[in-house]
Amino acid sequence: MNPAPATTDVEATRARLADHLDQLAGEHLLIGLDVDGTLVDHDGAMSAPMREALQRAARGSTVVIATGRSLGATVPIVRAAGIEHGYAVCSNGAVTLEMDPSAPEGYRVIDTRTFQPGQALATLREVAPDAHYAVEMASGAFRATPGFQDASFGVEAIESDLDQLMDLEAVRVVVHVPDLSPQEFSRVIAESGVHGVEYAIGWTAWLDMAAPGVSKASALEVVRERLDIPRERTLTVGDGFNDVEMLDWAQVGVAMGQAPQGVKDVADTVTLSVYEDGTVLVLEAVAR
Repeated sequence: MNPAPATTDVEATRARLADHLDQLAGEHLLIGLDVDGTLVDHDGAMSAPMREALQRAARGSTVVIATGRSLGATVPIVRAAGIEHGYAVCSNGAVTLEMDPSAPEGYRVIDTRTFQPGQALATLREVAPDAHYAVEMASGAFRATPGFQDASFGVEAIESDLDQLMDLEAVRVVVHVPDLSPQEFSRVIAESGVHGVEYAIGWTAWLDMAAPGVSKASALEVVRERLDIPRERTLTVGDGFNDVEMLDWAQVGVAMGQAPQGVKDVADTVTLSVYEDGTVLVLEAVAR
């Protein structure tokens, strides 16, 4: 458990955030929020103040949960937060949902972006033969090489060999190499010459691939255009390299305190860490 931040840290952060967020305060905003490391800690826990701030923000603005998680792993987070109306961007932008309690499952899919991963998988097999592979399909189902299951899938993956995965139409492909560090994995990917797909390497040796041009930012832009919200009224918060595009896209992009320096460098400003409820401070700053 991280110690509580000093009062001076909180006040200094509030002042820093105000310099960037006063322009948005009191407006109806499009707010894009990452999940892991932003709304919940890396154990998956959401604090009570975070839940309250999120619900308050959803009453005055359009909140879009924007995550690398699949549809099946995203919807429970949105429900746990008590948000019945709004949007969710899943699979790093490949699937976009509109939350609607009148819909059969409480949401409807409004956009999907698919691609054929065969060539990229064939290339990666040559440079990372021991990797685990999973393909997420538009339906939310997963197929994965034997032994590869992860909570972020939201469902149990159906075991398939890599040749079978190459023939599927995907919204996302996940590649995980447990014996490599992120730095080593980055080197392998760079040397592989994988092209035709977008990818983001996260906290571990983990690669997410999507269709060309697809990111959390591209999905947020779809929602923004759908709702006709001015770009000047957009705010995003995130902590990972898969958040870089949306931090750059927004009028104000805020990085979490524990984010890598490369993510902070893209953001307009930085809040406290997830363990210090840094996102709460951001939402409080625009809710006035």
